[in-house]
Amino acid sequence: MMGLGWRTVPGFYLEEQDPHMDNWRPHWLEASGDLAPWRMAITSEIERAHGALSRVMTPPRLDILLQRREGETIPEVGMVGFAFHGALFSMVFDPDNPNFETSLGDGAVTRQVLHEVHHCLRMGGPGYGRTLGECMVSEGLAGQFVRHLLGTPPEPWEQAVPPETFAALWPDADLLGSTRFDHGAWFLGAGAYPRWLVYSMGYWLVGRWLEAIGAVDIETWITVSADAVLAHRPDESAETSPLTP
Repeated sequence: MMGLGWRTVPGFYLEEQDPHMDNWRPHWLEASGDLAPWRMAITSEIERAHGALSRVMTPPRLDILLQRREGETIPEVGMVGFAFHGALFSMVFDPDNPNFETSLGDGAVTRQVLHEVHHCLRMGGPGYGRTLGECMVSEGLAGQFVRHLLGTPPEPWEQAVPPETFAALWPDADLLGSTRFDHGAWFLGAGAYPRWLVYSMGYWLVGRWLEAIGAVDIETWITVSADAVLAHRPDESAETSPLTP
């Protein structure tokens, strides 16, 4: 099993790497807390993500940082992911969160790993993006990519805001093309907008794009331009379709 090794010096592990996953390298960080009781379960979920991705492409070489941080995750799931560039992402876990154990058993780790892997793939291609519109599309692509691979429903943040409200809340063209936007307000609900608004918009928007163009190959999943997806923004005079295509 990847990531299941033996302790030789307090705080350090020699990792036994699964030979089928030698292109994904886990790094268990311990300065902020120990994840030893959950290593096997987390490892199994990472392996499941690798297997799901392997069905559509050769997984890229990645380093994966795994760490424990109390109170620094999404409260609803007790974990959060961050992609840094095309070859590195991290997963942060909070075992003290009351929702952590449920998430560990319902596939949330697998889904979040695949979400961050898609970000890495996109960062290694056209880039995650810097404008509000580009970020919206990249988040929507990652969420719908997980649905495509696993057949799972949208996450809470991908269906937090009803689609019928999108036309009234949709950013105008200038804001969609701007790098100077309030991330906390648009994504996290730190201002006047509903929490997780752009995550919900992005998931719905990519679903609408997929509905319009049909099946796409793996290259398109990774490299489609933000403009091509944003062309399917809601019509102010029309009703929006459901979150999933």
